[in-house]
Amino acid sequence: MIDIAGLYKKFGERTAVDNLTLTIEQGETFGLLGPNGAGKTTTIRVLTMLTRPTAGTIRINGWRLPEDELNIKSVIGVVPQHFNLDADLTARENLDLHGRLHHMPRQLRQERMAELLDFVELSDRGDDMVNTFSGGMKRRLMIARALLHRPRVLFLDEPTVGLDPQVRRRLWDLIRRLNADGLTVLLTTHYIEEAQSLCQRVAIMEKGRLIALNSPTALCERLGNYVVEWVESEGTQYRFFGNRAEAAAFAGTLSVNTTLRHSNLEDVFVELTGRRVSG
Repeated sequence: MIDIAGLYKKFGERTAVDNLTLTIEQGETFGLLGPNGAGKTTTIRVLTMLTRPTAGTIRINGWRLPEDELNIKSVIGVVPQHFNLDADLTARENLDLHGRLHHMPRQLRQERMAELLDFVELSDRGDDMVNTFSGGMKRRLMIARALLHRPRVLFLDEPTVGLDPQVRRRLWDLIRRLNADGLTVLLTTHYIEEAQSLCQRVAIMEKGRLIALNSPTALCERLGNYVVEWVESEGTQYRFFGNRAEAAAFAGTLSVNTTLRHSNLEDVFVELTGRRVSG
């Protein structure tokens, strides 16, 4: 569905995306993971035609950028990191405007608006002004807007940033339902739990480069399924093990308090880069 080969994006002397190559399959929920400044949002901006690549080739649904921009725009939906709804319009008016921009016939617009307001649980607020909505409601409306023209690929840039945990999990359920319906989803996030919960595969980026690519489970297994951590004068120490018995045996040899837990993607990132993913 998405093929990226040798993608570079430079801003002056700074390289924001550095020789990125990856393929995202149809129907996959794929995550770009990394700290702020890793190149995640820049990659999304290139793929959604908000900025031009410096070099490289990109194909989406078989079409190539920039030659087939109009065709590609017809099959993608975009939910940016920052709210960009028209706050002086109602939820329904925001959706109607988006449908008009995509040249959707009036009856089809009306049907999709009703369907999607129900899907994102905003049917009872469709005629309310967006400036009265909470952050979670605005994010759900942005997802509904991105889906109005029935895209085949949905781009989500930090879809739950700034939301409380309860609202975040409601959005996770919404994303799972979209993927179950066959939609290809590409999301950026620096929330470890989000990537592990939603994504079949993740690409870990740092300083514009791809440093790891696999399923969350496979990445953790490569490191070790269990981790023992303890605190010494120089800071927190870690040791990774393939099974719980080995980890418990090692923990028993230490004379300090230890924590034994499952490894996660943040452990993978720290081991690869020495940095915290949310830094």
